[in-house]
Amino acid sequence: MTTSPADASTDPRLLLTGLDPADDRLAALHARFAEAALDAGAVDVAYRTLDSPVGRLLVCATDVGVLRVAFEIEGHDTVLDRLAATVSPRIVEAPSRLDAVARELDEYFRGERRAFDLPLDRRLSRGFQRTVLEHLPDIGYGATASYAAVALASGSPRAVRAVGTACATNPLPVVVPCHRVVRSDGTAGNYRGGMAAKQILIDLEARA
Repeated sequence: MTTSPADASTDPRLLLTGLDPADDRLAALHARFAEAALDAGAVDVAYRTLDSPVGRLLVCATDVGVLRVAFEIEGHDTVLDRLAATVSPRIVEAPSRLDAVARELDEYFRGERRAFDLPLDRRLSRGFQRTVLEHLPDIGYGATASYAAVALASGSPRAVRAVGTACATNPLPVVVPCHRVVRSDGTAGNYRGGMAAKQILIDLEARA
């Protein structure tokens, strides 16, 4: 997608993403612009994309920590637009600022990492959803727990459906392991990245 100068001036993110990545000079300019903006404190959200066994992932972070992990099925542009509206319009593609996130995700997908050691920005989770998501790392790598068990651990044993909703809207999938929450009959259940992606993650951990 390309934008005219007039269009780009209304959205700094479009100015950056409108550059042709095949042009090395423009890519270098993009990188210098992004780093300068970050160093000047003019960016609130940095992002990059990376390939994985569950498809291309978008990862976004603030100075606080990882803010969002999004599957391709969610529409990366849609996710960025929503962050621009709800968090800040000062969003820049800055891959180097997410090297640590990319490295830990790569280690996880290679079966070399069982827990993430990343600071998280949890501002997109509130109330009971946040309570549920904070309990998910207690489910061990390679293990699963039912929605009912997570509801009980979260202090609301009757809130099984709310647990399902909390997991389905988890803004930090993979890093916060909602894929380990399954139905009482052992079937995978719904997932933000699709049922196939959830099963891939469950199988990946089972093999390690």
